[in-house]
Amino acid sequence: MGTEKMLSLRDGAIGTMVFNNPARHNAVSLEMWEAAGAILEDFAADPAIRVVVLEGAGGKAFVSGADISKFESERASREAVERYNRTTGRVTTLLSGLGKPTIAMIEGWCIGGGVGIAVACDLRIASEEARFGIPAAKLGLGYGMAGISRLCDIVGPAAAKEIFFTARHYTAAEALRMGLVNEVVSAAALAAHVRDRALTIAGNAPLTIAAVKRIIGEIAKGPGERDEALCDRLVAECFASADYIEGRRAFMEKRKPRFTGR
Repeated sequence: MGTEKMLSLRDGAIGTMVFNNPARHNAVSLEMWEAAGAILEDFAADPAIRVVVLEGAGGKAFVSGADISKFESERASREAVERYNRTTGRVTTLLSGLGKPTIAMIEGWCIGGGVGIAVACDLRIASEEARFGIPAAKLGLGYGMAGISRLCDIVGPAAAKEIFFTARHYTAAEALRMGLVNEVVSAAALAAHVRDRALTIAGNAPLTIAAVKRIIGEIAKGPGERDEALCDRLVAECFASADYIEGRRAFMEKRKPRFTGR
């Protein structure tokens, strides 16, 4: 599924979405954003998929941002900008709200919209050669509240301001220190390491993971805005599930549990 420049792959319980524009360091066009939305919806609806991995093709970039060569055709007028922003916003909203864990596998450049995609994922694992930056201030671009909020939630307001104000590039080590990424590994080990992480997550109870993801999202809203009744219901559903029975039995029988998401 997908377009030539967006690929959708399945490997057991792992769904992978590939930004496949290596000639332009996986810069994303409007067509690619639209295809990404369709791929994510497909993964969300497939009960066999328990973890979603995002990666860039070619080994030199995760996503290098928007395809600036398309700006004249895709973002030249106010109406075109609004359409573009709606499409990109839909994808990042789908990512952050997906009821399944998402992992950004970051190799090489992760710039602008690439950072926006990465921070909409639950986990970010980078190679040692990865480089990060948001050059909006060098291009005169406006940057929406949702994207800035996600970045602030991860690195804090002070680091988010530095990233935007300087518009400079950051090394993987710097990104790790500020909490922008969860882990940094060698480029040679990256794919295997991410797959191992994804398989570990896929083997755990889907209802528990989905509940935790949703509850953390509610916590991020701040006091007065949180749906505590929803959180209580999600916890109760875990305890009422067949997976809870299976988890207890597997523990007592000293075997690996076989969770079904029910």
